[in-house]
Amino acid sequence: MKFYIGTHEPGWLGRASLPLFVSRRRLNRRVVLPTAKVEWALDSGGFTELSMYGKWQTSASQYIDEIYGYETRIGRLAWAAPQDWMCEPAILNQTGLTVDDHQWATVDNYLLLRSLAKLHGLHTPIVPVLQGWTLDDYHYCWEMYDQAGIDLLAEPLVGLGSVCRRQNTDEIHEIASYFYETGMRLHGFGVKTRGFKRYAWALESADSMAWSYRARRAGVPLMEGCTHKACNNCLLWAEAWGRRTARLAGEARQQTTFSTRGRKW
Repeated sequence: MKFYIGTHEPGWLGRASLPLFVSRRRLNRRVVLPTAKVEWALDSGGFTELSMYGKWQTSASQYIDEIYGYETRIGRLAWAAPQDWMCEPAILNQTGLTVDDHQWATVDNYLLLRSLAKLHGLHTPIVPVLQGWTLDDYHYCWEMYDQAGIDLLAEPLVGLGSVCRRQNTDEIHEIASYFYETGMRLHGFGVKTRGFKRYAWALESADSMAWSYRARRAGVPLMEGCTHKACNNCLLWAEAWGRRTARLAGEARQQTTFSTRGRKW
């Protein structure tokens, strides 16, 4: 499994040795962009934007322009998340819309971004994201993509949305297992430590900032040679945690087999 370290420090792109997951909201604050030394992926910042405004303030055209800038000026951008619409109850309360509304908005945005990317000559792929709350919701979202002519089983990566705040649940384990068995290659957004233990084997890739939470807990020792009060903003800590987590997730995936893998549902 490929693991992307989530970070609020865009400058790490020029220093890190492991793949990073960086939000456009952080990159937009930079006057001078770093030159990437590692592969990285772009977070659209959707949860924050929808939480703050109840809708997307950033247009699809603006977002594609930004991706083009990151692709040409930073480099090594593996893929970008779309401007999807999360389905957590708190976000639905903010938008006043339904799960169904958010799912159609997610699919429509993906189609628009893909069209605009082609017009711009963008090389960075936009990754489709499945949104929902229950297993039936996610399956319905899959059907929405299918109706739009998008075969998710043929995509190199498909994001699994609205899971990062309910990691240690049987429901998420069931959802991830289900789509793993179809042969879909999933990316887990914001996977926490408990989530890795439960369903990392079902993921092709994942990102996480759980390392920062762990590092700032009382009593957690600093990395050797560190002089700051806590390692919650420490690249050395993040990469050490990332290596351990990726190794454990990879071992779990190797031990897990499903006779139904690749079956068309």
